[in-house]
Amino acid sequence: MKNLLLAWSGGKDAAWTLQHLRAHDDVRVVGLLTTVTADYGRVAMHGIRRDVLHAQAAAVGLPVLESTIHAGADNAAYEAAFAATLAEATRRWPGLATIAYGDLKLADVRAWREALCRRHGWEITTPLFGADTGRLAREMIAGGLQPWLCCVDTTQLDARYAGCRFDAALLARLPDGCDPCGEDGEFHTLVTDGPMFQRPLRLQRGETVLREDRFAFTDFHLA
Repeated sequence: MKNLLLAWSGGKDAAWTLQHLRAHDDVRVVGLLTTVTADYGRVAMHGIRRDVLHAQAAAVGLPVLESTIHAGADNAAYEAAFAATLAEATRRWPGLATIAYGDLKLADVRAWREALCRRHGWEITTPLFGADTGRLAREMIAGGLQPWLCCVDTTQLDARYAGCRFDAALLARLPDGCDPCGEDGEFHTLVTDGPMFQRPLRLQRGETVLREDRFAFTDFHLA
């Protein structure tokens, strides 16, 4: 059995990747790796609170390793933090050298991750890559996944979608040209329950704020 680390954003693609990997008896996910912006105490890009992140990790029964960066960090700073977290993972699980990502279709992003990890002696796996995103979105919903839109890029999607539940009704009203899984950066999600969870998270929806004159973040906090 091959041990894997899973890149965990707190969103639907990472959660569904975990579900996919757990369905195979030749691999085992031993931990999660999440990039956290220290200045805000939140998951980078998704804006998920650290305590919600750790509640997710507890609910899926896995430890989470935080790769901590500062707001505005450049690629060099990101890579240094990432490399340090990979080293921590190797100390914790000797021989571990593969990280799984929930990438679906962006080949340039996948290639960038592959090159980054290769520089540090790691390889990547992207088990959902190439999936039809419309079919995959419907599969996630039918499979009991419960994500919420926690970040919306308002240059691509109206801010009113922020905070909405990712369900069949939302898919039906997404505008033409919007990827059903938000793979072109239209939105990011926060998962509160699903078949990979031992118990659902009890969260309350807070306010929605606009950052950088572009990103609408909806705050979710533990109830």
